[in-house]
Amino acid sequence: MSEDHARHAVKMAKKKAARDKIMSTKTGEKGLIIVHTGKGKGKSSAAFGMIFRCIAHDMQCAVVQFIKGGMDCGERNLITEHFADVCDFHTMGEGFTWETQDKARDIEMAQAAWAKAKELIRDENNRMVLLDEINIAMRYDYVDVNEVVAFLQAEKPPLTHVVLTGRNAKEELIEAADLVTEMELIKHPFRSGVKAQIGVEF
Repeated sequence: MSEDHARHAVKMAKKKAARDKIMSTKTGEKGLIIVHTGKGKGKSSAAFGMIFRCIAHDMQCAVVQFIKGGMDCGERNLITEHFADVCDFHTMGEGFTWETQDKARDIEMAQAAWAKAKELIRDENNRMVLLDEINIAMRYDYVDVNEVVAFLQAEKPPLTHVVLTGRNAKEELIEAADLVTEMELIKHPFRSGVKAQIGVEF
């Protein structure tokens, strides 16, 4: 073994020992409140990645789509056609608010989606519930962020994960969450005149 490889092996052994020591203290298990926000792409995509992990582990899960109901969605098609026995999928929204141009209808649909979300979260059989684009509904005050936070803190079963996606997550939700990821936009093809691409955006 070369001197460089030997030094590397010693360094990695020290790292492993330190990492193992840290990991030995992480014994708790709890259902997490997870927030994906920010202007960058990938908030829903990452959340659906976790849903597919649950499906792969045969863990019951559920999805409520607050906004994207008017759009075709590859994840929805795959889940409803092949994994409906494991994942309960509800498309409640009718499109983005600038498309519907009917505030009263948007509020009605958002409230119906929130009612369904509460029902699914209360069901302890669901190990994960994804509330896709709920942050947009809360941004426009179609759903009250304080009500959402209070519900999650009071009624979410101890081992249920709840994932909330969408831009502009409110501070009250960020404060209550266990895990928050902000997707940062660095570059996007839309700015160069490229429309949303099947398989990338939906």
